[in-house]
This record gives sequence, C-alpha cells and structure tokens, in this order.
Amino acid sequence: MSGHSKWSTIKHKKAALDSKRGKLFTKIIKEISVAARAGGGDPQGNPRLRFLIEKARSVNMPSDNVMRAIKKGTGELPGQQYEAITYEGYGPEGVAVIIEVLTDNKNKAVAELRHVFSREGGNLGETGSVNWMFERSSVVHCTGENFTEDILLENFIEYPVKDIVKSEPNTFIVTGEPHACETIKQAATELGLKIKEAELEWIPKTTVTLTESQEERALQFLNKLEEFDDVQNIYANLG
Repeated sequence: MSGHSKWSTIKHKKAALDSKRGKLFTKIIKEISVAARAGGGDPQGNPRLRFLIEKARSVNMPSDNVMRAIKKGTGELPGQQYEAITYEGYGPEGVAVIIEVLTDNKNKAVAELRHVFSREGGNLGETGSVNWMFERSSVVHCTGENFTEDILLENFIEYPVKDIVKSEPNTFIVTGEPHACETIKQAATELGLKIKEAELEWIPKTTVTLTESQEERALQFLNKLEEFDDVQNIYANLG
C-alpha cells in the first residue's frame, strides 16, 4: 500500500525500544485515563479501554498502574486531566507531519513543538494545513502463520476493508474505514490472527521520496518530536 510510509514502518518497529525507555508506559497510561474519562471505567462496556488494557498487558505493565490510570480517568483518584490536541506542519525537506498530543499543559506542549520545528528547519502550521494530504483510517497490525494477502482478502471481503499488505514475514497491515476498527480487529482475531496494534491512524494519500541525506534529516526531526512525553503519535508522508 503506497500510503504506508517509511516513517510508519519505523515507528512501529521502535515499540520494543520505547518500552525499555518507559516511553510506551507513559503513553499507554495517558491513553487509558482519557479512555476511562470518555467511556467509563468498565472495559466490558468500553471497547477502547478494553483494547488499551490488553495493550498494557502485552508490554508487561503492572496491573496496579493500569488500575490507577483508570481511576484517575474516572475521577476516583486525583490526577491530571489530559487534553487531546492535533498539530500539523511541515518538517525539513517539505515532509508533511501530523502530531497527536495528550497534554495537561497546552501552552508548554505547543512551545516545545514550535521550538523543534523552528530549530530543524520546519514550520508548525494551522489546523488543516496538511491533513488534506492524509486519510483517516482504521489500521490493524496483526500476525499469523500460514496466511497470505489473498487469503485475508478473501476472508475480509464482507468487511469495510480498504487494503491488506504484508509488511514482514507473517505480519500484515489491514486498513479499513475509520468506523470499523473494532469490527476488523474482531474479525482478524476470529481468523486466528494475533493483534499487535489496532488504531485510527492518519495514512498519507501519497508519499514523498527524498535523497539519502534529506531522508536522514527528516528522520532526525521526527525522532526529536517523538522524544516528548506529550507526543502520542506522529504521522508523516515520508516515502
């Protein structure tokens, strides 16, 4: 799938390293709190929370951390209230970037992002400045032996799936309509696939191709953005 960019592949491969640094724990805890605040603390009635609890278990997050995050979200325990904000702009070499942030200090978050954009030769833009280059989609990363793209396409023919690609041996990316993330995830599970990640993502409609030195500069910029604890997800049209 042409829309799945090099940056998308790189950031998913970095998940294990993020876990070792504690970055992934921080991100999941924030997401759990926000999900609990939005849909309640009962995972049976809150699919988003249920998925995040499964995600926390998959990276060996202690259950106490999960419960505290849920209770902070529902107000049973005191804690920060996080605001979800999406920023857009252009990085070095004209790479279009969408950044999803969860923060308890909006002014601090935007100041930090603006500083990185400015220092690295980019430009933080207004809302709508680049999101027209992307498409909001459900993206399910899953693994399973003895599957091919054709087998999966045949099994997903009745579902609102846009594309299926094999990203690595026994690893597939299923992309679908934005409303169908939970449906696609359940269908994949019933087929015997193991879900690695299931999220709404911004998929670039087209990607840009850079020289090796330009690409190195763009990746350095994206990595700088990812260092901030408030940054949850980064999407770029780097091909």
